[in-house]
Amino acid sequence: MTVCATEPPAADEDGGSPRAESVITVDGGYAARLARSGGSWYPERWTLGGPEPYAVPLPGNQPEEPGTEVQPMGDGRVLVHRLVAGRHAFCLLYPAGPGTGELPLGTVECPDDGTRLRLLPPAPDGERAYALAVGPRSTAVWQVAGGSFGPEHLAEIPGRCSGGVWLDRTGRILALDRETGGPVKTVVVDLERGGEVSPLLQIAAGSDDRLLLADPDSGLLLIRSDAPSPGQGRLGWGVLGSMLPVRFPESLRVNDCAVTPFAIQPGQVLTPESCAVALRVDGPFGTWVGVWRPAGRQVHHLPAPEGWLAGTGLFAPDGALCLPYATAAVPCGLARLSVPAAPEPSPGPGSAAEPPGNSPEPEVPEPVAPRPVPLQQAPLARPVTK
Repeated sequence: MTVCATEPPAADEDGGSPRAESVITVDGGYAARLARSGGSWYPERWTLGGPEPYAVPLPGNQPEEPGTEVQPMGDGRVLVHRLVAGRHAFCLLYPAGPGTGELPLGTVECPDDGTRLRLLPPAPDGERAYALAVGPRSTAVWQVAGGSFGPEHLAEIPGRCSGGVWLDRTGRILALDRETGGPVKTVVVDLERGGEVSPLLQIAAGSDDRLLLADPDSGLLLIRSDAPSPGQGRLGWGVLGSMLPVRFPESLRVNDCAVTPFAIQPGQVLTPESCAVALRVDGPFGTWVGVWRPAGRQVHHLPAPEGWLAGTGLFAPDGALCLPYATAAVPCGLARLSVPAAPEPSPGPGSAAEPPGNSPEPEVPEPVAPRPVPLQQAPLARPVTK
């Protein structure tokens, strides 16, 4: 897909990151997408955890609408979200002999015509699925799969929320970008405490601060904020529990291009600065892949495979970046890209010390009042579950 710099990739309805063309489970075992054959759309499940990836079409009794959402579950079934007669209907699809089995899960009715409901990113456990219903004055969190009695209303949060990032491995701690009549700020929602809300990102008093990605292992966060340049969102990074504020490297500013992070290398428990971050780069000459590490302080640009399901991918245990793609010759493929090795670790685990020989990266200018709130000063420094 070629996207001009003046026309960034389509964003979420609520102003979040560009939509990916497929969705991958957190463990990387399955993916799902809405595929097209002629003029008809149908869900398609990809199995990624075996020796070779393969796709299974899951057409229903009738073609899907282009706006139908699909999400893979950890057991290989595919959750489908359809709008039927003004209600949001959810079901699970699975292969059943030569056809498709369908398990209805129930519906959610939004009383306000202006409410938008969409699926949240896959839950870490792969057993449950959640949706966000954004109304004019409040946002509801629903569990739409994995419950006992159909869709369950979990929380009602004042304000309009967007985004959606899981901060733990249990599916309890959810970060949302919330707007309550002023700037956007990221908050944490504890789903096991009735949707208890606490602030997470408050970089500057008047800045729009959004959380794009998080890695529960290392605590690395990828953030977009206009604190350094009012009115212009910039990519930054921070670490949960760190003693340093969010940093906004110049290396993440690519001229005339829209840069969107879509995957973080997991498993780097004590070295968040060494985590590789995969970037989708949309520019005047097309879409390609970037790989960046906080300690490396430069973006390595890599060509995307033909037919890449743009904005989708994951890191393999060996550090390779795996990108799903589909072409006429290979309808279900997974390209492996070798990424540059991590530089020597910074002194001290969890620190963000500068590599020798490089000038310091610019940070958020600190106004006299109010003082920017560094990440570690938020009430929730790191998710704690009991």
